Amino acid sequence: MNHLEIAQTMARLAGELIKSKMGSGFITEDKSSSFDVVTEVDKASELFIRNGILEQFPLHKFLGEEESFLNEKPLEEVLKGAAEEPYLWIVDPIDGTSNYVQGIPGFTVSIALACYGQLQLGVIYDPCADEMFWAEKGMGAFLNGRSIHVSPTNELGRSVVATGFPSNMEARRAVYEGLGRLIEKCRTIRSLGSAARHLAYVASGRLHAFWENGLNAWDIAAGVLIIQEAGGKVTDTKGNAYNLLTTNVVGSNGHLHEPVLHCL
Repeated sequence: MNHLEIAQTMARLAGELIKSKMGSGFITEDKSSSFDVVTEVDKASELFIRNGILEQFPLHKFLGEEESFLNEKPLEEVLKGAAEEPYLWIVDPIDGTSNYVQGIPGFTVSIALACYGQLQLGVIYDPCADEMFWAEKGMGAFLNGRSIHVSPTNELGRSVVATGFPSNMEARRAVYEGLGRLIEKCRTIRSLGSAARHLAYVASGRLHAFWENGLNAWDIAAGVLIIQEAGGKVTDTKGNAYNLLTTNVVGSNGHLHEPVLHCL
């Protein structure tokens, strides 16, 4: 299998695994705070994806959310080193764990591949909706085999914008501030509980823009490439180009990018 095929296969199989465990009384633990939780299913999903990818590509590097949390090496140091890695897989085994714990549909599996720090492919799978979003650099973006594009909407007043509420309280306060300004300008705001899902929805035209502070590469890397390949734009909240170290992110259909940035 090639890189895209293994990413899609592992995302789908991991999605089936986590969906089968939904509501089964799994163990839930706090990570950095009571706002940030992990389950034994997150860990099992990540190990499953890791083993599947490295079995096919044993010389590749792997960065998973749960492994990174336990790693003594600072994440920033790992991501700076990504610029010298020919192949780095970046994986969130369950994006939207709080949804998952509560039995709310909308969690996703997110898998990206970066080569020398540049995103080459991204796959986001929503097992409850059976929706597979993916993109390869220079090849366009797709949902279940159908080409997707961002919305042509160019009026902020007609837009549906999404955000999330990070576990880090400083980042959460920054989201609140942006929310206070944007809610008066756009049609409505949604929070669906998964950054990857938000980004995929921007790429497919279901949402017009998304912003959130305090994210990490595994939350957004796959979705960033999918938006870009769908004709949209992704930067940090100050308008700087996205890179793997970006934590405060804005993704949009492009037309609304500057108006959203202005509000933030």
